[in-house]
Amino acid sequence: MSGTQKKPVVSRERMYQIVVSPVITEKATVLTEVGQVTFKVSLDATKPEIKAAVEGLFGVTVTGVNTVVVKGKAKRFRGRPGQRSDWKKAIVSLAEGQSIDLTTGLA
Repeated sequence: MSGTQKKPVVSRERMYQIVVSPVITEKATVLTEVGQVTFKVSLDATKPEIKAAVEGLFGVTVTGVNTVVVKGKAKRFRGRPGQRSDWKKAIVSLAEGQSIDLTTGLA
């Protein structure tokens, strides 16, 4: 296998399915100051797909993608035990000098 990898071709519709929402917490807000943005993404999304989706939707250059699957917490619903759904979080590193304004919506 050679060292070059093929970029995934991601349709506009799939981009919207991959990037579910931005994560707006204290920790995620601090990361924006160092050029990293946090998103809630689809559980089946891969790192190359996430990179292509963020670049396509926001028009920025992504230098790296770190992902983590956040396990759902055991909670009680009306006195009965239940389980919140697992979800995937992607921390996207942007190229120097670039940023994404999360207060404005997507066009």
